[in-house]
Amino acid sequence: MELLNLNITKHLPEITHDYINDEKHVRCFFNRKNNLENYYDQILEKKNNYNNDFRKTLTEVLKSNYKKISKNSNQLISINKLEKNNAYTITTGHQLNLFTGPLYFFYKIIDSINICKDLKSKYPENEFIPVYWMASEDHDFKEINHFKTNDVLFNWDVSTRGTVGELKTDSLDKIFNQIIDFFGKSNFHAKNIIKLFKESYLNNEKLSDATFNLVHSLFGKYGLLILNPDNAKLKKIICEDFIHEIKNIDCYKKVSETNKKINNLNVKTQVSPREINLFYIKNNIRSRIEKHKSSYKVKETDILFSEDEIIREINNFPERFSPNVLLRPFFQEKILPNLAYIGGGSEIAYWLQLKSFFNHKALTFPILAVRNSVLLVSNKTLKKCKKLDIRISDLFLNNHELSKFYLAKIGELKIDLSDLKKTVKDNFIKLHALSLKTDKSFLGALKAQEKKQLNGLDNLEKKLFRAQKKKHKEKLERLILIKKELFPNNSLQERQINFSEFYKNYGQEFIDILIDNLIPFNNKFLVISL
Repeated sequence: MELLNLNITKHLPEITHDYINDEKHVRCFFNRKNNLENYYDQILEKKNNYNNDFRKTLTEVLKSNYKKISKNSNQLISINKLEKNNAYTITTGHQLNLFTGPLYFFYKIIDSINICKDLKSKYPENEFIPVYWMASEDHDFKEINHFKTNDVLFNWDVSTRGTVGELKTDSLDKIFNQIIDFFGKSNFHAKNIIKLFKESYLNNEKLSDATFNLVHSLFGKYGLLILNPDNAKLKKIICEDFIHEIKNIDCYKKVSETNKKINNLNVKTQVSPREINLFYIKNNIRSRIEKHKSSYKVKETDILFSEDEIIREINNFPERFSPNVLLRPFFQEKILPNLAYIGGGSEIAYWLQLKSFFNHKALTFPILAVRNSVLLVSNKTLKKCKKLDIRISDLFLNNHELSKFYLAKIGELKIDLSDLKKTVKDNFIKLHALSLKTDKSFLGALKAQEKKQLNGLDNLEKKLFRAQKKKHKEKLERLILIKKELFPNNSLQERQINFSEFYKNYGQEFIDILIDNLIPFNNKFLVISL
C-alpha cells in the first residue's frame, strides 16, 4: 500500500481542504476534529444532549425493517445494544445508486465500520454501531440509474417525479440479462454477482427494499445497520422542527449568515439555502414548498396550504414532508445518538455550513470525517509500471503532462526550455531599461522582438516534444493505456467504476481486503495493490 497527498488531484472543495489541514479560518465552522482522542468529549456532549426517549422509536423501526431480512443476527444484537444509553452510532449516507454505483460508496461504509472498531478499542465501556443512512427520499434519478465497469455502462431507462426509494424494480429484467451476458456463469464470483443482483432487485418490488437487501448482503457480517429514514414514526420526532422551519425559516437565516462568513474568506459555498428547506411528497411527486404571501405552495402542483393547514398536515402526515440537503443532517443527528458523519469532500463542505444552525437548535454537531480516497491497482499493472520505471503517483498527472514528464525522464534531449525562456525575458528587461534611457520609440520594436523569440522557443519546444513522442511512441502508448485503465474517463477510479469489476475476481474477499487496508483517521490518498 502507498500513501499519497489526499488532494493529489485537487478534487476537494477548498473549504474541505482547509478543514483537513486545520486552517484557523475554518475552525468556527465545526465542533471537533476527527481525531480518536476527540471522541471522549464528543461522547460526553452527545450523552448529555441526546434525548434517549428517541432510542425506543429508532430501535422499533430498525427491528421492523430487519424482520424481513435473513441472516440478521448481528443486526438484532446491535439494535438491542442501541437501546442502551451507552451506545452511539457512526453514520454515513448515500443515494440508492443502482448496484451501489461507484466504488466510493464502499469506502464510506467501510470507514464507518472501521471507525467503530477503533472507538471500541479506545473506549470499551461504550458501544459503537456503524449506520448507513439511505437517501431513499432523493429524486435525482439520473445520478443513480447506472453503474459502470471498465468495459460497459449498465443504464436503467426509467423516469420518476417522486422519491427514488418508491421506484418499482420490475423494469430491471433487461439489465439483469445484460449482467448475465457480460459476467457469464463460468466464474464462481461472477455467478455471485448475478445472484446478488437477482436476489436484491428482482425479488424486491421497490428500489429502497432492493438497496437495503443488497447492502445487507455485502456488509451485514460486519455489523452494519441500515436505516431508511422515510418513515412516519421517525419523522414524528421532528414534526415541531418542520413546523418551526415553515414559520421561522431558521435554517435559511443561520446558513445564510454562515455563507457570508465563508464568502468573506473568498471560499465558495457548496449549497445555497432556501427559505423553506422542505419537500412535499404525495402521489409520486416530491416538490419544493414555497411561501407565497400567507400561503404555502407545492411547486409543480395545484396544492396550496394556509399556515394552519400545513401545520395540521405536518402533524397528521409527517411522512409527506421531506428535508432537503441542508435540513436532512439535522433530522439525522436528532434521531440518532450519532458521534460522527463520514462524507466525501463536497458533503463535508456543506456540513461546514450548518454549525451555527445546530447551535441555534441546541443540537450536538457531529465530528466530520472525510472518507478515504482509494486507487486499486492490480499486481499486473504494478509490474507494467515498474517496467516503464513510472510511479503510481506520476499517473495522477493529465495525459499531456504525463507524456511530457515521462519523455523528460527517459529522453536524451531536454524538452523543457523554461530556463532559456527566462534568460530571454531577463535580457529583454535590461534592453527595455536601456531603451527608456535612450529612445522610448524602440520599446514597441523590442516587445515585438521579445514576443517573436519567445514564440520561436515555444515552437521549438513543441517540435522537440513531437520528435521525442515519435521516437518513444511504443512506451508512451503503453503508459497512456495504464493511465486509462486506472483513471477511466480521465477521472478518479472511485468515482467511475463499480465494485463488480473487482468482485468478479475476488468475491467477498475484495471487501475483506478493503476492511483490512482502509485506515480510519487518515488524511492520505490510499493506493492498494490487489
